Amino acid sequence: MFFSQSTSGCFAELRPLYAGMWVHDFPPSKKQREETETMTNPIHSDDKVEAASAVIDRRGMLRGAAAIAATALVATDASARDFGRNAEPQRYPDPDIVVIDPKRFKAKVGNTSIKRLYTGCLWAEGPAWNAQGQYLVWSDIPNSRQLRYLDDDGHISEQSHKPSNEGNGNTFDFEGRQITCERTKLVRFEHDGSITTLAERANGKQLNGPNDVVVHPNDKSIWFTDPGYGAISIYEGQKANTSSVQPYQKEAVYRLDASTGQVTKVADEPFKPNGIAFSHDYKKVYVCDSGITHYPNAKNIVWQYDLNGDKLSNPRTLLDMTLDGKSGFPDGIRVDTEGNIWVGAGWVGDGYDGVQIFAPDGQRIGQIRLPETCANLCFGGKKRNRLFMAASQSLYAVYVEAQGAHNC
Repeated sequence: MFFSQSTSGCFAELRPLYAGMWVHDFPPSKKQREETETMTNPIHSDDKVEAASAVIDRRGMLRGAAAIAATALVATDASARDFGRNAEPQRYPDPDIVVIDPKRFKAKVGNTSIKRLYTGCLWAEGPAWNAQGQYLVWSDIPNSRQLRYLDDDGHISEQSHKPSNEGNGNTFDFEGRQITCERTKLVRFEHDGSITTLAERANGKQLNGPNDVVVHPNDKSIWFTDPGYGAISIYEGQKANTSSVQPYQKEAVYRLDASTGQVTKVADEPFKPNGIAFSHDYKKVYVCDSGITHYPNAKNIVWQYDLNGDKLSNPRTLLDMTLDGKSGFPDGIRVDTEGNIWVGAGWVGDGYDGVQIFAPDGQRIGQIRLPETCANLCFGGKKRNRLFMAASQSLYAVYVEAQGAHNC
């Protein structure tokens, strides 16, 4: 999230460049202010009870009831809901898991609810699941730290890696090594504790600032986006001395060859390429475009490319983020085994902010409403059926009747 100051007057308004909106358009509610003041440490809820209830089958009865109830329930403001540690349990089915198309969205579990696992970040980003260790890592960019959630007992390490060089997106390769998009480079944490710089330059120039990253299972190639947010904001990094929204070069998507280490540009159509994901069958690549933060002509869309070996082709719009006449920009993205696309989105307000779920053809089929803008997300847990959502100041999670298509 970035802010610029208006030049009119000494008491200038602050404009969130990440949103393209005025801050005072969405002032915090009284409840949000109270939670910000009091909830600055992990929330250890009854995770074992939650996990046990989530896997009860009931032979589909509860899933069917949830879909029916979702069409009848009156929408509630997510910000009015109490996610605090002493909050009353949420009545099932959870009204903030919204079924838009009951025939196509089967992922709502009737007897589970959205949980806030932690709050106290400045800008939470880049969740990634480690299947071997059964833990989640995510970034708090302005605080230059990474946090870790342990699945066995819900413990959260608040400084698992600090300083993190304003690390953003994370993933794990197929050897279990963490890969992180730092402010100026792409790095990998080796098994012996050392850190390898994978990419720092492309096209003979310095990278703008990597943002999100994925690994292909066949050739182990690493694909990442380079919008450069860490070089145009002192809040999330350090400003480049170029006075440009393109700090060092045109924003682009890159592929790093696992054998040679060569970094090759594979796409540059998005104004600011952000989240990136492979389709469930690895035939396509999806890229979120958050260019509206700095380019007035940008649109809130998700791009789709055909994947042919080491090349991308046929760029086109797959998802339009407009909902009920309002449009927030897409940030992070994940895909389930059925090919459905889960997108972290926000900067609109109640009823929109959270996760938008789309069918493979681009039709919106479901929604998870959160009281905060959702930056990024990933599937995890022992069955890869728990959705973790890094949303502004907090980490949320919910069990779904869907499984992540990829390793993290």
